[in-house]
Amino acid sequence: MGKIIAVANQKGGVGKTTTCINLCAALTEMGVRALLCDMDPQSNSTSGFGVDKNKCDLNVYDVLIDGVDAAEVIVKTQYGEILPSSNKLSGAGIELVLMQGREFVLRNALKGIRNDYDFILVDCPPSLEMLTLNSLCAADTVLIPVQCEYFALEGLTDLMKTIKMTKRSLNQPLEIEGVLLTMFDSRTNFSSQVAAEIKKFFNQKIYKVAIPRNVRLSEAPSHKMPVLRYDRSSRGALAYMELAKEFMKRNR
Repeated sequence: MGKIIAVANQKGGVGKTTTCINLCAALTEMGVRALLCDMDPQSNSTSGFGVDKNKCDLNVYDVLIDGVDAAEVIVKTQYGEILPSSNKLSGAGIELVLMQGREFVLRNALKGIRNDYDFILVDCPPSLEMLTLNSLCAADTVLIPVQCEYFALEGLTDLMKTIKMTKRSLNQPLEIEGVLLTMFDSRTNFSSQVAAEIKKFFNQKIYKVAIPRNVRLSEAPSHKMPVLRYDRSSRGALAYMELAKEFMKRNR
């Protein structure tokens, strides 16, 4: 059975979507059966995989709200497979509130396809809402990208409260997959200090590889491709390839 991993952080701008796109692309390149599920109404994972959200006849909104089979919605790209999103998803949170078993709609939708993949990465919205809650209830584990800055520590506290609540009330087996340090600048003491604080709390859950600040990582989305294809030799691309290797080592 495929493992479902929610990539989540209630704070925006921490590299969550960048991690989803590039980790999924790296895993696919390694021959791993991986699917990216875009649960963010901003649809950045969708466009980052080269998919035009305005030209998709169906997307994850149709899966959640209209009960369309997820297998019919998946788009195969040169970078990997994705369950695309669109701005229609922005209203889905309100519609889900009115549905029976509202927290488990995504979990039920993915049941039919999870055996087709080794891993399903779910890109969550940067807020606590019904779409995020659905993602956490569908997931086996949570991968947490954390930007190396002070305010990221505050956001991390809020996220851990959300995970604890979800684990207690809705999804007891939910565990932390790992914590990924992003936008790490080895030239500054501050990045190292923040990293040290996070390591005190999460210990062995921290990935050894940290994603550096890198211009190529910022440029790749505008070209609608993962950084692995945009500039394979860049520091950002090399870091995500190392992350994929470490990720697989942990999941043997």
